[in-house]
Amino acid sequence: MEPESGISPPRNPPQLSWVTFSRNLLLAYQSFGVVYGDLSTSPLYAFSSTLGKLHHHQNEEAIFGAFSLIFWTLTLIPLLKYVIIVLSADDNGEGGTFALYSLLCRHAKFSLLPNQQAADEELSTYKYGPSTHTAPTSPLKRFLEKHKKLRTALLLVVLFGAAMVIGDGVLTPAISVLSSVSGLHVTEKKLTDGEILLLACVILVGLFALQHCGTHRVAFMFAPVVIIWLLSIFSIGLYNTIHWNPKIVRAISPVYIIKFFRETGKEGWISLGGILLSITGTEAMFADLGHFTASSIRLAFAFVIYPCLVVQYMGQAAFLSKHTKSIAFSFYESIPDPVFWPVFVIATLAAIVGSQAVISATFSIIKQCHALGCFPRVKVVHTSKHIYGQIYIPEINWILMVLTLAITVGFRDTNLIGNAYGLACMTVMFITTFLMALVIVFVWQKSILLAATFLLFFWFIEGVYLSSALTKVPQGGWVPLVLAIFFMLIMFVWHYGTRKKYNYDLHNKVSLKWLLGLGPSLGIVRVPGIGLIYSELATGVPAIFSHFVTNLPAFHKVLVFVCVKSVPVPYVSPEERFLIGRICPRPYRMYRCIVRYGYKDIQKDDGDFENQLIQSIAEFIQMEAGEPQFSGSESSSYDGRMAVISTRSIQSNSSLVISEVEDFSVDNSIRSSKSLTLQSLRSAYDDENVQVRRRQVRFQLPPNPGMDPLVREELMDLIQEKEAGVAYIMGHSYVKARRSSSFLKKLVIDIGYSFLRKNCRGPAVALNIPHISLIEVGMIYYV
Repeated sequence: MEPESGISPPRNPPQLSWVTFSRNLLLAYQSFGVVYGDLSTSPLYAFSSTLGKLHHHQNEEAIFGAFSLIFWTLTLIPLLKYVIIVLSADDNGEGGTFALYSLLCRHAKFSLLPNQQAADEELSTYKYGPSTHTAPTSPLKRFLEKHKKLRTALLLVVLFGAAMVIGDGVLTPAISVLSSVSGLHVTEKKLTDGEILLLACVILVGLFALQHCGTHRVAFMFAPVVIIWLLSIFSIGLYNTIHWNPKIVRAISPVYIIKFFRETGKEGWISLGGILLSITGTEAMFADLGHFTASSIRLAFAFVIYPCLVVQYMGQAAFLSKHTKSIAFSFYESIPDPVFWPVFVIATLAAIVGSQAVISATFSIIKQCHALGCFPRVKVVHTSKHIYGQIYIPEINWILMVLTLAITVGFRDTNLIGNAYGLACMTVMFITTFLMALVIVFVWQKSILLAATFLLFFWFIEGVYLSSALTKVPQGGWVPLVLAIFFMLIMFVWHYGTRKKYNYDLHNKVSLKWLLGLGPSLGIVRVPGIGLIYSELATGVPAIFSHFVTNLPAFHKVLVFVCVKSVPVPYVSPEERFLIGRICPRPYRMYRCIVRYGYKDIQKDDGDFENQLIQSIAEFIQMEAGEPQFSGSESSSYDGRMAVISTRSIQSNSSLVISEVEDFSVDNSIRSSKSLTLQSLRSAYDDENVQVRRRQVRFQLPPNPGMDPLVREELMDLIQEKEAGVAYIMGHSYVKARRSSSFLKKLVIDIGYSFLRKNCRGPAVALNIPHISLIEVGMIYYV
């Protein structure tokens, strides 16, 4: 369950050191295979999609204008907006729609996550970026914080952007692979459309089957392919420019854009849906930032990707200006005959790589959605022990594959898929621009005028493209809208249900006066052992506890209320992971532990969570006795005060002596049990599940004559109860809408949310709780 299985990269290395530069070069090399595959394969279909819409203007002037549009689009959006501006808005090195939202939630009270605490603001990663204490609160910030509907609208915008990224993950493989194999139409007449479609489907299945290998392995396999591809298109572009029409260089002037629209009119505006295909995959630069660094992505784009793409588009335009009848398969027609087959093979491989960029981004965005309470629990596999943040989600991978195959077989036409793809990509860029403008104001604390300039400038450009793409909704453009609405509904239903369930827990907390009235025994028999009671509540005692106390005749002598929660930061360091506190006075032996994870952290079961928890509580007991703010009065010991306990400092300076036990045959908790049946059950479980056995640790109290007798007694109790065994207690909850609820709410909660809960991973599995030690009690939530 505990700590993340990857190693977090250093966030502030010396900027000019050789080690940093060489690391950035290596990451830039890897980024070709993961980030730039999609963007670099856009020459396969950009010109044919654009000029194919200009039925009455397929002449040299229109081709020069189309190239000028592509050049300036590449310059203004990927280079200026993303490389220079947006990549600077990383969240502790992470990128994507949710990274921007996370930044906004920390610098303004926009978050709708219910279990946030003041202690979360003390996290080192929480304070990333400019300090918010120096600037006075702006009226705009106060206005947005005051109105919950505006904050909900902001979340919906973010979810829609995330859903569009998932839509990209479906459409990118379809258009990239189908465009590459369509080159067989140019030379090989024996293959029918059906056979080409079958070949594309086989390639797509192979691509998705490769995903379990992990991003780092895929990157090292794919990076050489993209580099060879880039060198190929650069060389072909240079050859075509020199050989066919060197005058194309003049089209870099924006004057040709004016001439283009003057001549083509409405047809030219509609053709912009094809122009924007030249920048598809740009969002992956930002979304995949967590796998690399901003410097490495900037290096790769500015010095390799950008010049190669510009020269290729220039060469293709030069060729088309002399061969206007070759527009349908413009890329393959422009390849010189001697090198056609090598380029065709490398184009097919590059198209496969191109799909990787958005598939990786889809995994990242879904992990972030889940961590921020906006996506059902799914299995997240961390594919690298050494590289932080590289993940694979099996269920999502196969869903993407099925949807991609359905789109490929259903449309069979790259122009129709291109209409859908362009709309999805431009919508994500449009939303990123909006969120970036908010970041400029609230995070960077720049003037509203600067943010408005940024917003209006890029919204004008992207709005023109988006308006053109929207005209193609009937011709395939409906696909990303349907996919986005479907995934957004899933996200919002899950978020709504989770929030309602939490609010029920919050309003039905057990009264501390009631607990204190029961006395240290809680009115029941306290049996040996430690009970870990899991709840989403970060404060107070959950209603499920009173359910236990009133229905069970006995309970464990030591009780720990565990809350595993996500905070709006990308990762939480092990030193800050645990928050420990006490509930009720010392004789009750009741504690609270909050385990905090960031939205990019991976919860991995290393079998050591129990031991770290016991050490943390022991450290807290010692700290409480030694620090005046904790031990000043008896009442202060149960008022919800928490302390951050560093797991690393525990290991170096523990208040308990730790000795490892080599005997793995029977768990200590079972050995101490009187039940032979339970012992035999555990032995059978261990024999079948060798890989999940826990590290056997025995705690001892170090000799310390000066220790407070009450502290010593409490620590001895903790050690003895750990030896007696640990049980995990969870509520098996059923969430239902109240009878007085509206029909819509009943539909969302009773059907939508219940369906998602039944068909996603259970909380015990997601938290890596050992099944043999789990106790579940049913409880109905009427929300």
